[in-house]
Amino acid sequence: MKKYLLSIFTLILPILTFAQQTTSEKIDIIFKDYTGWFVEAIFYEIPFTDTFQLPWVLIVLIGGAVYFTIYFKFINFTGFRIALDVVQDKYHDIEKHGAENLYGESSSDEDEDIIETINDDAAGADGEVSHFQALTAALSATVGLGNIAGVAVALSIGGPGATFWMIVAGFLGMASKFAECTLGVKYRDVGEDGTVYGGPMYYLKKGLKEKGFGGLGKVLAVIFAIFVIGGSFGGGNMFQANQAAAQFVKLAGIEGSNGGLYFGLVMAAIVAVVIIGGIKRIASVTEKIVPFMAGIYVLASLIILGANYTHIGDAFALIFEGAFSGLGIAGGLVGVMIQGVRRGAFSNEAGVGSAAIAHSAVRTIYPASEGIVALLEPFVDTVVICTMTALVIIITNFDGQFMEYGVPISEGVELTATAFDSVIPHFSIVLTIAVILFAFSTMISWSYYGMQGWVYLFGKGKITDLVYKVLFLFFVVVGASISLGAVIDFSDAMIFAMVVPNIIGVVLLTPVVKRELNRYMTAISKKDDAIEDGATDFTEHM
Repeated sequence: MKKYLLSIFTLILPILTFAQQTTSEKIDIIFKDYTGWFVEAIFYEIPFTDTFQLPWVLIVLIGGAVYFTIYFKFINFTGFRIALDVVQDKYHDIEKHGAENLYGESSSDEDEDIIETINDDAAGADGEVSHFQALTAALSATVGLGNIAGVAVALSIGGPGATFWMIVAGFLGMASKFAECTLGVKYRDVGEDGTVYGGPMYYLKKGLKEKGFGGLGKVLAVIFAIFVIGGSFGGGNMFQANQAAAQFVKLAGIEGSNGGLYFGLVMAAIVAVVIIGGIKRIASVTEKIVPFMAGIYVLASLIILGANYTHIGDAFALIFEGAFSGLGIAGGLVGVMIQGVRRGAFSNEAGVGSAAIAHSAVRTIYPASEGIVALLEPFVDTVVICTMTALVIIITNFDGQFMEYGVPISEGVELTATAFDSVIPHFSIVLTIAVILFAFSTMISWSYYGMQGWVYLFGKGKITDLVYKVLFLFFVVVGASISLGAVIDFSDAMIFAMVVPNIIGVVLLTPVVKRELNRYMTAISKKDDAIEDGATDFTEHM
């Protein structure tokens, strides 16, 4: 362990020395120069009319989410209760048995192939983490600064109405998460040592090949792998480090342009200790951190909402009014919608494909079981936590002292901290700790996502792993040193770029997802019927 850490920092030291010799402003300018063209391409707006323009990537994202919601008969809602049961291991015993026990005799060659595949998985490739660990690992990458700083950004630019469209994005995103995470488990690879390799790279290549689109699948897989690496450096790393550094520097009263740089160095060292251990160590850390930090944040939000309960109705009135009137933004209704959906998608990552990487490592023989668990993420992340943050900011801003809607924002987390401090004195200290934990958990999960893309492109090996980890740690320092404007634009662009190859592949593979869902629901139905008959061993009744 010590030798590995020493090797990493020996390689990164010259880069860090260069960073110390430059100012944050120079880093910011260079960063903008090199990434500006990509940001403009991803968020190019298609002009439908003189006043109605919509970024093309949002059309892909929203269109995909609506399609999945309808195709899977509103699984966002019908699968919610089952998801809670699976997380609580209610159906764990189903996954101890082979496919024949559940489906009986096969009626077709296709069924026989599916049964053989599932039994092979049950015999050897059981995954590395539990349903709950996979959920918390994926949540740690989504429940984070997008909920704290991202909501503040959306409200500042889009006004209160952006909250409504964030909630809509959350509900629609539940169907996208279900589909992509089911495929992540279905087409994962398992190494000889039991290490799982999964995500869009694999279901794009293998799944589309089964459909007769092998060439397209390979191209989309490579494109996604490139973007997921960029996303791990951007939204999963630099944005997190930037906002954590901003809050820490402000609270600590550190002056000078290098305060963020020093914070980034320390954060990089802590992240390095965890990411060396891979998904098992990441999952073991996130299953402890995520419930704790989310609990503290939600509790504080509830305290503020409870103290201002008389304003909650007014806040929701502002949200609905702004959602359809364009209150607070020059772009009107479309501008509000874009800000809400954009920030909602950035927060919950539904349709992006990133979560499928974490969920693919789950121990299960039923891909749909993990897809159903995954649909909880956008609900927890966006519908619950983002809405709470928005309500706190709106309620504490009725006097308009510290926030002006419709003005581009230069700060994110600081705005949320001010809102909390206005009701709970000195809560910014607790929020700072929460922000750092949010950032830390998100970074370690996204390091795993990026590593999977890196391994897909460059192969497996210690040197390959080391190169990626050095680069990831370097961008922790860069992110802590540059301005929010450059970071958030690039972060959004890389995250949303992943949407395109992922949505194309998932749409083409929806019949596979539906078949897996039917198989799992049949297994659940048989178990429930056996329990109703008073069985102690439900497999006897199949």
